Amino acid sequence: MSEAELRPIERRILKMADTGMADAEIAWRFRRSPGFVRKIRTLADVPRSGTRSSTGPDGLRPLERRVLRWREEGVDYPELAARFRRHPHALQRIEALARHKLSVR
Repeated sequence: MSEAELRPIERRILKMADTGMADAEIAWRFRRSPGFVRKIRTLADVPRSGTRSSTGPDGLRPLERRVLRWREEGVDYPELAARFRRHPHALQRIEALARHKLSVR
């Protein structure tokens, strides 16, 4: 399995194991049990049925797509903040990032 398909904890545990670190030492660093580390090392080799991506074909997350859609319909930030239970400034940043992502593509 390629490194890009692994979760961050899997990558870090496998990297430590490749350097020769014992499972007990890795477990101590992660505040987990050695059994947990062995399980992660074993399951990291199991092929996955597909990558789960939260982004769509346009590269945007569902939240970004919804914010852009509502903003294009003229909804202002305070109203969006109530709908998404977020601060209006956070929604401005989300919209700016989404527009940047679209401009790069």
